[in-house]
Order: sequence, then structure tokens, then C-alpha cells
Amino acid sequence: MSQPSSSAPALVADIGGTNTRVALADGQSVRQDSIRRFANAEFPHLETVLTRYLAEGGHPAVSGVCVAAAGPVRDGVASMTNLDWTITGPGLTAATGAARTAILNDLQAQGHALGRIAPQHLREVIAGRQKPGAAMLVVGLGTGMNAAPVHETPWGRIVAASECGHISMPVRTDEDHRLAQFVAEVGPHAHGFAGVEDVLAGRGLERVYAFVTHEAGAGAGTAKRGAEIMADVAAGEGLASRAAQLYIHLLGQELGNLALVHLPFGGIYLIGGVARAMQPYFDRMDLARHFRDKGRFAEFMDQFSVTIVEDDYAALTGCAAYLAGGAQG
Repeated sequence: MSQPSSSAPALVADIGGTNTRVALADGQSVRQDSIRRFANAEFPHLETVLTRYLAEGGHPAVSGVCVAAAGPVRDGVASMTNLDWTITGPGLTAATGAARTAILNDLQAQGHALGRIAPQHLREVIAGRQKPGAAMLVVGLGTGMNAAPVHETPWGRIVAASECGHISMPVRTDEDHRLAQFVAEVGPHAHGFAGVEDVLAGRGLERVYAFVTHEAGAGAGTAKRGAEIMADVAAGEGLASRAAQLYIHLLGQELGNLALVHLPFGGIYLIGGVARAMQPYFDRMDLARHFRDKGRFAEFMDQFSVTIVEDDYAALTGCAAYLAGGAQG
């Protein structure tokens, strides 16, 4: 591996629960033709993914490396939530030869991408005001669920990490309470607690569907994969449609909770495959009504917009921007 020059590209990677995307970047700009996707199940750890990527590209020298991990980052070490990988700066250096490394939570990377995403990749699903320079919020709905607030400061952008996917799921109705008990106690993934991720991530939709079938008299609930459930929703099947309606009710409640906690007057941005799969049903199943269902604060909720990010490579852009900005904040 040759030594990097001042003009050498950076290496950026977006590590999801299922796949890892890797690319080269010049400053804040990702080289679109350099993007590759790897199935995580085929590799023992991230370092082997990066080594493979660089080998297939002719072992280019890189000036730095920044990765976005779907899991908590503590003291520069990432532990993947839904994957048995641990990521460290020394490990990135060993795999890439880059002395300059940075590790972000995946939602942090998405936060650093905001403002750098082409308009055609943004779809507003709840209208509201967007105040330039105000706080924003990124919410991920995919293999897992999480959110990260985004703040502009005189010293640069700060995107705070969180693990809010593991707080208690919202409970507004008697049905929500029954769902929480079902999720906590029934099924192979039950762990005595009903968290937000347990009902809003990809497997969360599956649990909501199992609950709906259980309520309809199907014993312990019928198991179906998320893709099958969404196909049934598209076909108008009754139980699947009821599960989607309950899911959107819960999503609206939780987005409203997060909006009141963080006051993202610059907008809320949804990312992830589950958000995009559900988007066609947001209007019909009234996501906005559930979002604004906050009693005397219902009118206040009109100040927040919700937009879906349809750019699959936004996290790579965020990693590139973070490195280009000095990897601080």
C-alpha cells in the first residue's frame, strides 16, 4: 500500500446491520463510481471488508478513514447493535494504512449529511416550517431504530449520539398497552421490555403484525417477514393493513415525543428502508394526526416538518463532510 499524499482521497464506510457500503471521497464529495456494497455475513469483521475493497481498487493510498456504525460509539470504539463486530481506530489504521481515523454512530453521519443532500432525494411527508440554522433531527427506521439531534454552533456542526431506540415504546391507548405486554413477553425475541426499536424497526413491524394476528384469535400470533407484510398491505389484506395502521400510529406518537424533546425547528428527517416502505401509507393512515396528538400542544406541533431522505449514500456524504471539517463536533 503506497503512502498517501495531500491529494489522496479519504475512505468512507456506512456499516448497517446487514450490509456495508464503502467509497472514496474528495473533501465533502463522494466519488459515486467508487461505491461498493458488501454483505456483512460474508466477513468476520469490518477490517476484512475494507481490505477487500482496497484490494479490488488496486490498493490506493487514502488520507483518512471515517466510518458510520449502526451502534453506540464510546471512547472511539463502536459496538454494533445487531452485528457481532467491534470497530476501533487502530483496527481501521491496520486495514487501510490511514493514520487519521474517525468513527461515528450511523445517525451522526446522517446528521452531518443534512444540507448536502440533493433536493430530488428529499420527500416531505408532514408539512411544517423549517427555520434555517435551527436544530434538526435525524430518525433512522431500518434494521434498528435510533435518532440524533443536529445543532449548528459557531464552532461547527454538532450531531449528538443517542440510543433512543431502546427507551420505552409510546403507550397512548389500551391497545398500545396490550401491545407492550405482548412484545415484552411473547416470541423468540421477547426480553421482558418493550422498547421503541421493538415496534418500529424492521423486526418491530413483524412483532406488531404478530400482535394484530394474536388479537384476531390466531394463538400466539402469526409470524411473517417484513417484506411479506408490506406485500400484503399493498394487496389490501386486512390484518396486514391493521398492522401498518398501528405501526404508523406508534411512529407518529414517537416522532412527536422526540420533536418535543429536541425542538427540531429545522426539520425532522427520516432515513432507512422501513420509513421508505411505509411512506406510501403515511397520508392515508394519517401519520400527521398521530404526530400532532399532543393535547394542548397539538397546534405547537405544526411548527415541525417531517421529510424522508431517499439518498442511499447520505451516510457516506456525512462521513466525508465530517473528515473534511476536521473530524470535530
